[in-house]
Formats: sequence, structure tokens, C-alpha cells
Amino acid sequence: MADPGIQLPPVASHPDNERSNAETEKEESEKQPQNDSSSTIAADDRIGANEEIVWHYLTFETELPSPAHLSTSTSSLDGRPPPPECPDLKKYTSPFLWSDTRKSILTWMSVTATMLTAFSAGSYSAGIDQMSKEWHVSEVAAAVGITVFTCGFGVAPMVLAPFSEIQGRRPMFVVTGILFVVFQLVCAVTPTYAGMIVARFLLGCAGSTFSTMVGGVVSDIYHAKDRNTAMALFSGGALLGTALGPLVSGFIAQNTTWRWIFYLQVIMDGVMMGLIVVFFKETRGSVLLSRKTQTLNKWYEQLEAQGYYGMMLPSHSDPSISALQRIRWKVKSDEERASIGKMISVSLYRPFHLLFTEPVVFFFSLWISFSWAILYLLFSAVPLVFETNYGFSLEKAEAMFTATAVAAIISTIVSIFQEKLARRVLSPKRIVFLDTPEGRLYFACVQSALLPIGCFWFGWTCFPSIPWIVPAMGVGCATMGIFSIYLAVFNYLADTYHRYASSALAAQGFCRNVLAGTFPLFTRQMFTTMTYQGAGSFLGGFSALLTVVPWILVFYGPKIRARSKFASEIMQEK
Repeated sequence: MADPGIQLPPVASHPDNERSNAETEKEESEKQPQNDSSSTIAADDRIGANEEIVWHYLTFETELPSPAHLSTSTSSLDGRPPPPECPDLKKYTSPFLWSDTRKSILTWMSVTATMLTAFSAGSYSAGIDQMSKEWHVSEVAAAVGITVFTCGFGVAPMVLAPFSEIQGRRPMFVVTGILFVVFQLVCAVTPTYAGMIVARFLLGCAGSTFSTMVGGVVSDIYHAKDRNTAMALFSGGALLGTALGPLVSGFIAQNTTWRWIFYLQVIMDGVMMGLIVVFFKETRGSVLLSRKTQTLNKWYEQLEAQGYYGMMLPSHSDPSISALQRIRWKVKSDEERASIGKMISVSLYRPFHLLFTEPVVFFFSLWISFSWAILYLLFSAVPLVFETNYGFSLEKAEAMFTATAVAAIISTIVSIFQEKLARRVLSPKRIVFLDTPEGRLYFACVQSALLPIGCFWFGWTCFPSIPWIVPAMGVGCATMGIFSIYLAVFNYLADTYHRYASSALAAQGFCRNVLAGTFPLFTRQMFTTMTYQGAGSFLGGFSALLTVVPWILVFYGPKIRARSKFASEIMQEK
């Protein structure tokens, strides 16, 4: 899947990101203003428009004061019209306090959107032969449609991510989702090769939202300790969609025109967008808090317009005494947020700064980029091997991606339960280790070895005398290794860099998509020139060298983080 990475929102933008377990279990703090009649009033029960407005910071934990007219001393309306009722504030509840059902629905919607985006990345490959014949271009030129798609996926989040920090997740999902459907339709009807290339690039730009911001949604509604299942589903959706793309499109291309590859996606993506518009609610905490302040301030203005001034707040000198104040609310994250131009410039600059100054980001980017490139290499390698060695039709050759789909499902299930199982059988010392950033690599150290094993397996079983299921199983083995790398990199970078995680993940996402998009351009030449066995050995050997990355961090991770300017800053704050 062309998936640039999880863009976790900066910690500073989430006032409730660091809440304790006790706070998350307490009753919802976004209460309607309560009657404060039991307290003693330390001021005159009536103040006017000349009273100065006092601004207070609002958080999800703030207990809202009651209006003065609800106190016993202001029971009479004195001829004033009835005050406007307090607005419903339940929709501004902290996402961390949402019900498990609501969180699950949002998670599954987001994962499905990610899967459909991944489907679009791989589905294109099945129609390359027909496109090259229709437009009289080489197959390499036709395959550029995959490359430009991934380039759009890698670049667009650096520009779009700051808008989600300000406007929220839902507006970005709706706008880019509609554009995603529109560009799918353009791909389906375009009469020229140039039109396809442009449309695919724009399709990648629009579709990137359903990868980067899905990670943001997960971090919006789950605390770090509770994200394992959601992150596993996200990773599984990415790989499953990547497999289903060529699998389904192979049947379409074999039995009808390549244009129906895109018509099908227009239908699926259109239905998904309809569900998002109707059911997807805003998840970004800082945006919800800002909207809550606007709603409350507007209500206060309505109260004052009808002559009801003041809120009952605890006195600074004696909390048991209520003092009458004319107040308004503001949000700290709104004040700390830079201009949109500054945010975009930082979003473009910082990922590359981290990439070239942080060894962890560089080597993790190299590790995941090469593994993702192998996944994209399969788009060309699998049809080539099974068509030449086994005489399969395009339809049957693309069906071999069933191995990738099954491997993605198995890996997702294993990753959901393996940590729970490990906590039952490991010693207390090892359990403590699981809660560190290096603990995120515990399973990847072993499971990532499945990638080189799968590459050797696939390359050295590509003989007509060996049953087709054997190399297919090698493809599945490699996929399970890619899954473990994908999940480990995201979790480790997020845990290590916190507020800089968006930039660190954007760096690896850019490298991963650009490198992955180039591999389909020379896959056939590489496998033909080096032979299937030689190509498999090269990919397996280089993958084996990169498996040393998590082992180094497991043993020396804390020391490496201590030397990092960005990671050490986070460690000092803890």
C-alpha cells in the first residue's frame, strides 16, 4: 500500500494526551454548569456590562461554573426574559472518554478507508498490459502510474497534515475523500496516457489522508497503552488492501477492460465516503476543545444580551466561597499554534532534518523503505514468475496474491494477542521492558527475519518442477515479515519522538513511498537479468543485513536516544 506513515499529532496539541488512568475512569468532566447555590457568594449578585471580562483556559478536566442567575440570591428574574438554555456539550467530550463501541466503529471505518486506499495502489498493476497496448507505450512507461501515485502519497501529507491540526480530522477526510472518488473516476475515463499519469498523482495526494490521518485518529481516541489492537488492524488493513488490489483487478482485467478496475473503485470508495460523511465524527481533542470554548462563549454572550451577567467561580483566597466573574474561555493550544504558513514550512523541513541528523530515523527509514519496496516489487514479480514458469493466465497469476492477503490476516491476529500472551508468561523484569520504546521491537527482532526467509524461499522455489503453492507460500512468509517491520517502526518512532513523531513518521513515509514506487519500473528486468534465484537472493541478503537494526536498538536504544537532541528532550521532560 502506498501509505506514507502514521502522522501522530504533536503532544502539545492534545491537552488531554497525558491523562492518568484515574482521570480516564472518572465521570465525564464536560458537565453542564451546575447550580452553586450551596456556596457563599463573596460579591454582589449583580454585575453589569462595565465589568471587565476575565479570560480562563479551558481543558477537558475543567469544571464549568454555574451562571449567577441559578444561585439562590438571583432566583427572581426581575422582569428579564427567560435566559437561554445551556447548549448541549456532550458532543465536545474528550475522545478518550468515548464508549468502546463508538471507538470501535470509528476504528473500523478508518481501517476500511485505509484498506481501500491500499487497494488503489496495487490494483493498477493488473491493467498495465492493456494500457500499454491502448496508448502505444512501453510497459515500463505504463507502470509509472504506480510511481506517481506513491510520490503523491509521500509528498502530500507534509502539506496537508498541518490543516488537520487546525481544522480537524473530519473536514480533511470529507474533502480529500470526495477528491479521491473524483480522481478515481478521472482515471476510469481518461483517454490519454498523460491524463492517467496526472490523475494518478492527484489520486495519491488525495488518498494519503486515509493513511496518515488514520494514525492520527487512533492516537486521538486511544492512550498509548491501548493502541496495540487498533494499530495492528491499521497495519493489517494496509497490507490486506495491497493484496486485494491485484487479486481482484486480475479477474477484471482478464475478463473485461482495465477501465472497470477504476469503475469498481469509484463505487466502493463512493459508498465508503457516504458512510464517513454520515457517521464519522471529529476526533481531534484540541479541535473539539476549541469548538467547546466557542459554544460556551457564544452562550455567555446570549446570556449577557438578556441581562444575565456573571458566573460563579471559587474565590482564590477561599475555594469554599464563590466569586462572581464575567468570564470567557480560551484554549492554550490555539495560542501556541503557529500560522499555517509556518506550520507547512516546518512540516516540509523537519522530516528531512530528522532523516539526516537522527540515526534512528535514517536506519528505520531505510529498513522499512526496502521492505515496502519488496512488497511493491511483487506487483510485477508474481505475475512474471507464475505466467512464465507455470503458464498461468493473468487472472490466475494475480490470484497468487491470496497468499499476501492470508498472511496479512494471520499477522494481524497474532500481533493483537502476542503482547497479551507475553505478559502472562514473561518475568516481571521482561514485562517492564515491554513498556519501553525498545519493547515495541521485542517481537519484530524475530518476526522481521521472515522477510529475508520469504525472499530466499520465493526465489529458490521458482522452478516449473516445484508445485506453484511453494513459492506462493514464500510470498506469504515475506509479507508477514513486512507486517512486523511496518508495525514496529511506527510504534517505536511514535514512542521515541512524541511531539516530533509526525515529522519522524513523515520522513520514513516519504522514503518508503518513493523507493517502493520505483521498484515496479525495473522488476521484470532485474528478475530476467539476474534470474529468479539471483534476484531472490539479492533481496533476501539485503533484507537480512537490515534485520540487525532492531537488535541494535533493543540493546543500545536508551543510550542512542540519550544522545539524540529530539529524543533526549522528551526523556528529560519525563
